[in-house]
Amino acid sequence: MGLSQQHLHHSPAHRPPTSLHPLLAPPSPLGLPAASGAGAGDYPSLVIRNVHLPFDSDDPTLADPLYNVYCIGGRVDRVELATANGGGSSHGSRHSTPEYQTRDRQGAHAELDAQGRGILLPALCHAHIHLDKCFLLDQCDELVTGNFAEALRVTAKAKSSFPHNPDDLYDRGRRLITESVECGVTAMRAHVEVDEAVHFACVDAGLRLQRHFRDICHVQIAVFAQEPLFASAQDERPGLNYVLLQSAVHRPGVEAVGSAPYVEPTLAHARRNIDYVFELAAERGLHVDFHLDYNLEPGAEPLLWYVLDQLRARIAHGRWRPGAHVCVGHATRLTLFGPGEWARLREALLEERLPLTLVGLPQSDLYMMGRNGAGGDAPRGTLNVPRLKEEQGIRVAMAVNNVENAFTPQGGVDPLGLCPLGVAVFQAGTKNDCRALLESVTLTARLAISGAPKGSPSPHPHSPSLHPHPHSHSPHPHPHPHPHPHHSPAPYPHYASMTPSPGAPADFVLLHENDTLHAAALRPSFARTTVRGGRVVACRVARAWIAPQRTPSPSPLTPGSAA
Repeated sequence: MGLSQQHLHHSPAHRPPTSLHPLLAPPSPLGLPAASGAGAGDYPSLVIRNVHLPFDSDDPTLADPLYNVYCIGGRVDRVELATANGGGSSHGSRHSTPEYQTRDRQGAHAELDAQGRGILLPALCHAHIHLDKCFLLDQCDELVTGNFAEALRVTAKAKSSFPHNPDDLYDRGRRLITESVECGVTAMRAHVEVDEAVHFACVDAGLRLQRHFRDICHVQIAVFAQEPLFASAQDERPGLNYVLLQSAVHRPGVEAVGSAPYVEPTLAHARRNIDYVFELAAERGLHVDFHLDYNLEPGAEPLLWYVLDQLRARIAHGRWRPGAHVCVGHATRLTLFGPGEWARLREALLEERLPLTLVGLPQSDLYMMGRNGAGGDAPRGTLNVPRLKEEQGIRVAMAVNNVENAFTPQGGVDPLGLCPLGVAVFQAGTKNDCRALLESVTLTARLAISGAPKGSPSPHPHSPSLHPHPHSHSPHPHPHPHPHPHHSPAPYPHYASMTPSPGAPADFVLLHENDTLHAAALRPSFARTTVRGGRVVACRVARAWIAPQRTPSPSPLTPGSAA
């Protein structure tokens, strides 16, 4: 998805030169936003000047010049070349800091000048993060084994205090969201747990935080059952955990419901867990989020196939809200798939276009998986984002998942930090690899949570999708014979390109010290500016100093010195 000629704004005296890329317009005479329609001047506006853009092509004639991005009413209005020849003196030094100024007292009209340094990316997105269990490690018993069973145990003990200390629950969540926005996050799926221990304490805190940050970040609340819905293998009916989850989905502001079927006592109960969650989602028109197939056991049946079967059946029978989306987190068992299994999954996602996205959680997956390997040959399982895009045409999101708790004691909140980790883990440092990694924490992450809040208009059925054309990577010569008419093939069409285009939401992160996509993935800039809805909402810069250098004294080890 890119800019088209119909969106250009040319005055008679400022026609684009013949060498200008057709997606771009020349600078307007006064450097002011052009009105897209009647009354456009009444809307808030932002001009982002002298910035590099992440074009889909690596053509240096596009990537090297600087651009101005004009935003009106929270959306991109147009994109222009910053200078007549697209480069030269407007490039800033390595230490250039963007200048931000408002043009009115209310701050409704503003300019952000990157001064020739920095690349403007789509805003980051947490496709999967636990709002209630963040920064919890110092409240847990000391880790002895570090394995998953211990993490469940020490976390359950810490969770028992949540209902009695709501201020701590709220403050930890506020810290997570604040630090995330400073990194460039403007949307997140925030899991909050519901069970016999915490009841609705986590939901209450999450909804308070959603309201508090609503103008800065879209906090999409997902009520989540980490604990089993069935108390024992003998139970035919779900217990209190399900009753509480059933109540939680009716809370205003809840947009998704999820569970961890692998914690159930039997495989049959895990399938019923999936059924119950799908039914709750259908009743309320919610998105679904499963923590699924979190193992590296060749003999374990992948429950992903059961999820796809249920999703397919519900769409066919009209039991699925158009625009709703299924997110599957972890899915480490899929790293053991062979060619036939990948072909089967590719058919479901690319030919049938079932609304499901996989989300790898590398910080957690690498820490937890493969602990039973013998002889120091422990396998490490996490979804290989660049390879799956290149070989299968399947776009996978990456997410942080947990921050400073027993499930993931290491790492921070920054989704971009997953990109250099991915370069090393996947041995993927080419430009195409790095683009795939960056897409996984921006475009594909938004697709995973379906970006727009519940109740937003459904996208046009012919809009382009983030997935490739249904048959572009198909292993079969013919399309699927029974397309599903009840769901949209393009859950969030405005994020189909890394390059800003007219009509797209004006949600960005400006990386002050990176000029290319390749550099952004290899060594993400710490200094950043976050834009949400055409408004600057955060800026993060580093302060550094070094002691003054003095004339060094002669080293006692230099030749001729006394021993």
